[in-house]
Amino acid sequence: MIVAAHQPNFIPWLGYFDKMRKADLFIVVDHVQMERQSYQNRVRIKTGGGERWITVPVIQESRSERIMDKRIDNSRSGRFRWSRKMFLTLKYAYQSAPYFRDYEAGLAEIFGTRWDLLSDLNGRLIEFCREALDIRTPMVASSALNIAGAKSDMVLNMCREAGATAYLAGGGASRSYLDVDAFERAGIRVIWQEFEHPRYPQNPSRGVFIPNLSAFDMLFNCGPRSAEILRGERVREEALV
Repeated sequence: MIVAAHQPNFIPWLGYFDKMRKADLFIVVDHVQMERQSYQNRVRIKTGGGERWITVPVIQESRSERIMDKRIDNSRSGRFRWSRKMFLTLKYAYQSAPYFRDYEAGLAEIFGTRWDLLSDLNGRLIEFCREALDIRTPMVASSALNIAGAKSDMVLNMCREAGATAYLAGGGASRSYLDVDAFERAGIRVIWQEFEHPRYPQNPSRGVFIPNLSAFDMLFNCGPRSAEILRGERVREEALV
């Protein structure tokens, strides 16, 4: 069984969902320390003026807070609340994209709901994206497992707890800390994710193609063909317009 794992990021990029779809089980790592200025509460989108960050405001209590405990700052109310502003930002950025309206009602419902915990909001948005991308990999939260250790030891313990025979690792920070030899001694093969970011017609069309944005970017531009594109299937460009 191939296991993959990652923190519950905010509207993750396509590489996140590529790793999820290639695994037999995806572990949402929510019991670890929340990193400040991380992808757990912010992501990049494309606007008419180029790329920009959108960020969920969070309450800063201590540096040792776990992701599962991180609270959203809902101190502003009424029409100025962060969630309404974020929804309108997405709408103004992507209203010219051909499939934005297909997802607008669902997003309005999500951002119209009051969320107290960041992990709950991120979990709902991840579910929204994976449903649109036709990804059915089972998921489990690391907080529901009996996990000890840090970094490589923690990941190895997660794999043992899940009964993994292989671990699908991302090509980022994992390469710097993952003890591959320890995995091999435990009888667990490490597979490095190979992901080539797809290119697709991107609105707003001004400027060059910008990769590594939120998965929303492809959903709003490619709609129901997004799942095929993520799987690496060739889709005629005229079918996307």
